[in-house]
Amino acid sequence: MKEYVRPTALMNSDLAEGVFMSSGAGTCYTANAYVHQQTDTVFRIQVNGKHHGDHTSEQQQIVISFSAPVKFLSGANTTLLSGDGSTTLVLGCNYHQNPNDNIGLGDLTVECTAGSLAVGGVTISCPGH
Repeated sequence: MKEYVRPTALMNSDLAEGVFMSSGAGTCYTANAYVHQQTDTVFRIQVNGKHHGDHTSEQQQIVISFSAPVKFLSGANTTLLSGDGSTTLVLGCNYHQNPNDNIGLGDLTVECTAGSLAVGGVTISCPGH
């Protein structure tokens, strides 16, 4: 029998825009995110999440990392909890989430002066579950 080797996820800042990494264990969501639009220093991010919990929730937390520091500009139903000006944003969301619903957030907007930006990873969780 072959010995189990735990996979390792690494961030590579040389990745092209639109390359995404799915979220890991420890959350009740499977999630991905990618840059879908850029104008000068403003980037729009698509965040997708599939809820796999056996509960409903009125609040979610999104943790999203980037290849360069970003400034949070906006996002529907989201509030910035921490990380403005860093490579990782923590956002709060207020969606009524049933056990097997999806989240599709296409208007997360950030500013980045690095010239290019890639999403390094994203997790979505329901606080308290």
